[in-house]
Amino acid sequence: MTSRIPTGTSLETSALRDRTRRVKDLARSHGFDPVGITTADPFDDAERVIVDRLREGLMDGLPWYNEARARRGCHPREILPQAVSIISVGLNYHAPSQPQPPTDGLRGRISRYAWGRDYHKVFEQRLRALVRELQALGGESARFYVDYGPIPDRAVAQRAGLGWYGKNTNLLAPGLGSWLFLGEVLTDLPLEPDRPLKKSCGSCIQCIPACPTNAIPAPYVIDNTRCISYHTIENRGPIPRDIRPLMGDWVFGCDICQDVCPVNHHSEHTGDPVFLASSVEEQRPDLLTILDLDDAEFERRFRSSPVRRATRAGLQRNACVALGNAGDTRAVPSLARVLREGEALVRSHAAWALGRIGGVTAQDALAAASRREADREVLEELALAIEALR
Repeated sequence: MTSRIPTGTSLETSALRDRTRRVKDLARSHGFDPVGITTADPFDDAERVIVDRLREGLMDGLPWYNEARARRGCHPREILPQAVSIISVGLNYHAPSQPQPPTDGLRGRISRYAWGRDYHKVFEQRLRALVRELQALGGESARFYVDYGPIPDRAVAQRAGLGWYGKNTNLLAPGLGSWLFLGEVLTDLPLEPDRPLKKSCGSCIQCIPACPTNAIPAPYVIDNTRCISYHTIENRGPIPRDIRPLMGDWVFGCDICQDVCPVNHHSEHTGDPVFLASSVEEQRPDLLTILDLDDAEFERRFRSSPVRRATRAGLQRNACVALGNAGDTRAVPSLARVLREGEALVRSHAAWALGRIGGVTAQDALAAASRREADREVLEELALAIEALR
């Protein structure tokens, strides 16, 4: 029997509230917290903002994130015509740090969300179980998404009362901050919607000047083309030369704008073991070890980690940049080997790193590589590095 309310009638308020409470209890039993409800009405404001950002070029580099996809995601009933309600859920991934190794300049930094297991798989398993349980409450149609779907997660969560928008565009939830994975279930179950929170960041702008690449040019605006997270994860080509010196030791993602957020300073740590780091290597990996990885070793080490998304060549490219920024001459032999044996993308960034580190051994490695190199882009990086050392 369908759960949709016939036109012209309504569920008794107490029954609607009881069903909503049961749905939220079910969601929490799967580890979701916070949980909120909103309607399946269009997200007109989000659609306008997203389309504006796309047309301004601020989302360049993500070809799959286009205007048609954005418009469809902002109209939930185009995805599930029977949709009445949206259940918005979060998973806290705020894991405590492992004891840090001595600072030796040869370690990179991984964003906190990637310290544990790949959250997509965890989220999918739990949402699938939740959808099965909704059927017992009368739900016949449902679709669920994590952040790979077209639904605007943060807009859904904001309207469902989970939190408010920070000026770095992240959603901030009371007591949890922005250390949240977001997902949602579209359902034909009538549920009582929550109200958006009447909260904001006020006059705080700490996240804006903290970004070293100026990827937050204005409150609530992100320039994807300047974001460290984009360049270390999604970018499959060379990292722009003006961005490299600003990346520091980040090799996968970036938490700078979250780390400085006052709301995040008081957020609860997760108790979910799947998001906890088992060793310091998952937080601060050895950069020279990354340069040594072959395909099989990369797959073995990162097969259950979000870091796998960067690809081996991408992660090694990022490691080269981090080593160049560290300026430690102990990295020169490994970078010189990469110049001989690595993929073209990695060779070009190894050349840049050697140019930053300098010294006779680095100069000799660059000169030798320039005599044997055939790739045009690598040759250009070699020439620039040699010129910089002169």
